[in-house]
Amino acid sequence: MKRAHLVNFLAIKTQEELAIRASLTMKENIFSKTTALYKFSPSFPIQAYKLLKAYAFKIKIDVRDEKHEFLFEREFESDSFGCFNIKMKRLADHDKIHIIEVYEIAKYPGLDILLGTYIPLKIGEDKKLVICDFDKTLVDTKYSTPEEVYKSLTSPIEKFPTIEKSVKIIKKYIDEGYHPFILSASPHFYEAAMRDWLYANNIYSAGIFLKDYRKIFSITEGDLTPKDLKVQGIYKLGHLLDIIYMTGVPKEIVLMGDNFESDPLIYLTFYELLKGRTEAREIWNRLKNYEAFKLSNKQNSLLLNKIYQLKDMIKRNQANPEIKIYIRKKAEEKTLHVPEQFSFGSEALELY
Repeated sequence: MKRAHLVNFLAIKTQEELAIRASLTMKENIFSKTTALYKFSPSFPIQAYKLLKAYAFKIKIDVRDEKHEFLFEREFESDSFGCFNIKMKRLADHDKIHIIEVYEIAKYPGLDILLGTYIPLKIGEDKKLVICDFDKTLVDTKYSTPEEVYKSLTSPIEKFPTIEKSVKIIKKYIDEGYHPFILSASPHFYEAAMRDWLYANNIYSAGIFLKDYRKIFSITEGDLTPKDLKVQGIYKLGHLLDIIYMTGVPKEIVLMGDNFESDPLIYLTFYELLKGRTEAREIWNRLKNYEAFKLSNKQNSLLLNKIYQLKDMIKRNQANPEIKIYIRKKAEEKTLHVPEQFSFGSEALELY
């Protein structure tokens, strides 16, 4: 029997709001036919290939306090891919929120199916974030040839070399109270394999942001297009902005990436947007001429709208976050070469 299943769920509670990001799919219940116990082992991406299918869902969110007493409930409908982006503001019992129960309520009318119980990530006034790229920053993955792609799909991530220095850096900041987020251009069905690797390396409670390949081939969505299979700028910058919308503008933020593709350009642009020193449209006019940021008309309007929302947040909170950028070397380069018009923030950047 197939039932609704949460692919990912991230709830963040700040002083002002409750933000939820979730994705659902239909999945066979492996315990419906047998009671045999399964041996736990690291998963590999191809096991989740069925996540390429798209379904629409409706969920009910039950919110409870620390004593598990009911506070309130809300119902939400997903997009056509089973994804939810929810923000709840000005909640009467906001300070009491401690437990979130998630139910799917549409697939079997009259039957509420419990998907999981979660404790939201609580981010206080002194927001500190560490956002880290995954491929070639934490793990030396390879996707250049068909053989390498096949190996990536059919092997646990632990089979690829771990970048020990990167792991040491991110864990140092986590120990100092920074909330971790993982940003990757890998397909959305890599989530379980990636989560297994993070747990094996003692990195817990990290929010994972992946590229939903179903949207690339969608006629109606337009968030991503076939060119975005290789172009990462629009995707990564968009998700950096999404993280800030969920958490609020941080007091301190650390960005970690590599020098293999467009991470330096993306992070330096994000640096200047967070500092709010340059007009948003001026930054955007510089950026959109680069290969990594070639956009469709819809993408242009969506991302520009996000940039202006960030500008409003920074102005409203009078924020001036402290920003540090780490870039892993591609070879033995001593300096990082970026276009002069994006040299802002170079003083915050460290090659390693």
